[in-house]
Amino acid sequence: MKITNITDVDAFFKAVDQCKGRVELVTGEGDRLNLKSKLSQYVSLANIFSNGAEIPELEIVCSEPEDINVLMKYMIQGA
Repeated sequence: MKITNITDVDAFFKAVDQCKGRVELVTGEGDRLNLKSKLSQYVSLANIFSNGAEIPELEIVCSEPEDINVLMKYMIQGA
């Protein structure tokens, strides 16, 4: 799934932390970073924010179907 226009990174990672399974960020090179890992969160943030303060689009893969609902709620409600 693609998530766009992330302006509140803390709220985004809180939504990721609520997910039951793996939540992975797919990089432009096709690598997958486990966003439930704090180290991966810091690495991904450093790379993303080198391009500016807003995250225009991320490709996310969830291992559990119900986790998609958690991230969709974040996208719709912002929390």
